[in-house]
Amino acid sequence: MAGVKQQAIQMIQALPEEVTMDDVMAELYFKMQVDEGLKELDEGKGIPHEEVEKRMARWLKE
Repeated sequence: MAGVKQQAIQMIQALPEEVTMDDVMAELYFKMQVDEGLKELDEGKGIPHEEVEKRMARWLKE
């Protein structure tokens, strides 16, 4: 597996040439959040689908 630095370089290289620094930062932040979420799921910290449905139903009623 590529190191974090190499992953960041590859991700940046895949962006269009007219990318802004804000775009780069947003992509890096998004990847960081997704990776953290996947780590939590691997650790069993996820919320079961049924619980999500219950919570969403409450939010939609309010």
